[in-house]
Amino acid sequence: MMMQALEPAATDPEPRPATEEEGQPEPSMEELLQSETFSSAPIMRGRVYRGVITTVGDQGIWVNLGSKVDGLIPAEELENLSEEERAKLVEGAEVSVFVEKMDANGTPQLSYRQALEQEDWERAREYMESGRLYRATIESYNKGGVVVRFGRLRGFIPVSHILRAHRVMWGSVTPSPAWKNAVGDEIVTKIVEVEPNRRRLILSERAAAREAREILKNKILERVKVGDIIEGRVTRLTNFGAFVDLGGADGLVHLSEISWEHIRHPSDVLEEGQKVKVKVIEVNPERRRIGLSIRQLQEDPWKVKAEKLRVGQLVRGTITRLEKYGAFARLENGLEGLIHISEISHRRIEHPKEVLKEGEEVTLRIIRIEPERRRIGLSVKKVDSLAYADLDLQMALEEADAELAAARAEAEAEAAAQEAQAAVESAAQEAQAAVQEVQAAAESAAQEAEAAVQEAQAAAEGAAQEAEAAVQAAQAEAEAAAAAVQEVAEDGEQTEA
Repeated sequence: MMMQALEPAATDPEPRPATEEEGQPEPSMEELLQSETFSSAPIMRGRVYRGVITTVGDQGIWVNLGSKVDGLIPAEELENLSEEERAKLVEGAEVSVFVEKMDANGTPQLSYRQALEQEDWERAREYMESGRLYRATIESYNKGGVVVRFGRLRGFIPVSHILRAHRVMWGSVTPSPAWKNAVGDEIVTKIVEVEPNRRRLILSERAAAREAREILKNKILERVKVGDIIEGRVTRLTNFGAFVDLGGADGLVHLSEISWEHIRHPSDVLEEGQKVKVKVIEVNPERRRIGLSIRQLQEDPWKVKAEKLRVGQLVRGTITRLEKYGAFARLENGLEGLIHISEISHRRIEHPKEVLKEGEEVTLRIIRIEPERRRIGLSVKKVDSLAYADLDLQMALEEADAELAAARAEAEAEAAAQEAQAAVESAAQEAQAAVQEVQAAAESAAQEAEAAVQEAQAAAEGAAQEAEAAVQAAQAEAEAAAAAVQEVAEDGEQTEA
């Protein structure tokens, strides 16, 4: 009886013939082989079937496909299989085979390797449809991209689907001999195209990176909360702000949250790749948005400068801008305030330009300070107001007291400086006297040493003279002794004679 044919892949050109009645249980392989009532169906070229190995011989491996139909896996194909794969091809083993053609006798010519490849094609399709990530090893490269292995299949990753960071790491953003560094590297990808008929298997690292970042962003959205302080890296600068990588997901620092000072573009104070600390000010899972701030981790210079100001204080300012509703003035400390049109003149005016002009320096009175809104209200017409007379007097006295205190402090500092200078001069004189005393002692010691040397030299000369005289005396004694000996000897010779 013939074996039931497997359902072909969606890309197979021919339909699968019916093999069993609807609702009937599928028989086992042994039952199919032993059954004599199993309906037969023609063996079709280009399909995968399940069969049982009946013989392993010199010609190759014979596989029973059912209904007493045997096909042959040629011996030459076995040479291309691994030892592990060949070890599975034993008599009685159930295997999948691919029908390549029919020979002149109508015997199916089978391929075990192509059947395994068909399984890989099906597995690749499952990966693509499910969106699963695949960790591939780079096998080689060419001018269009890199080649990877997927089971027994060769897949291709085009250059446009490889992350720039990887290409830079390999030594070039475009394929070049430097890409030999890529061979052997692992790369996380998604399968984006499967076409078995064209033997086309396309993978993408970019698609995998997008999905991975989405997964990471979901985790970060679940983890972070407003008020958290995180270290990140600037990834992109735009006209409306800077994107900061928080470890797999980007958050946005709006232009207004980058600095307390007015900036026209994020590049005025930031650059791509720069590490920054940010504060989370918004987490919106629905819009998948994370709002960040850099300036909220910095001391507000406006508040620091505003602390030195008080309502009612007279200040000098330069008119910077004229609007229909009022004029803006920059104070000496750099802060800007608004002179509302109603605070410019005692008479009614239609526009500030009737009284003021840009660049003009004027005296102003502070009538309002709003730290939370970072606003300062100024007035021209209240500069001479009697309502502030007491305050003006008090501030004048305070200013006079401050000037007097400053003068006293300056005088005390000057006196202390003079005293210190005198002490330094005295110490210098004492040091100079000590140096002179040391020099005198050194000179005296040198003289004494010189006299001792001269005395020692004289003593040495006297001793040398005495020694020389002693030597001469000893020589004279020796000569006298020698003469005496000679005389005795001569006397003896005479006596003997």
